[in-house]
Amino acid sequence: MDKKPLVAILMGSLSDKEVMAETAKALTEFGIPFEAHVMSAHRTPERVHEFVSGAYEKGIRVMVAGAGKSAHLAGVVASLTCIPVIGVPMETSDLGGLDSLLSTVQMPPGIPVGTTAIGKSGARNAGLLAVSILAVHNVELYEKLKLFRVSMAAKVNSADEELQNEPWVAGQ
Repeated sequence: MDKKPLVAILMGSLSDKEVMAETAKALTEFGIPFEAHVMSAHRTPERVHEFVSGAYEKGIRVMVAGAGKSAHLAGVVASLTCIPVIGVPMETSDLGGLDSLLSTVQMPPGIPVGTTAIGKSGARNAGLLAVSILAVHNVELYEKLKLFRVSMAAKVNSADEELQNEPWVAGQ
């Protein structure tokens, strides 16, 4: 993408890239330029601080941070900026991602992190939430988002019509 990135996708480990690719896909569907990086709240705290401290001046307007286990990346990022931060808890082998979810969502008052579901669906929703945040001041993007939602509703209605034609549903 040749436009300046509006969203930063951060992941605590390269092993998170398959999940966080869902965020990138959602942003790409709406034409939102982004950049993605691996950085750890625990293993590279100076790098996190340096990146986040300069993000607003670079044009970043939303940050999506995915991490597992203790999952402090989103919280650390939020502590360093006033840019909206969306946390994506990763599924883990130890507790299935519950550890990541609780570490991401339990923020102290004054340092908010919007937290999505665990794993790929959460990563996709993080991308869509970033689009919603950006659409607040972008009418064209807002209209695209409305059409996206209308399209989703049409798919559900179509699926219901298909179901109604099943003999077992019609009681035939």
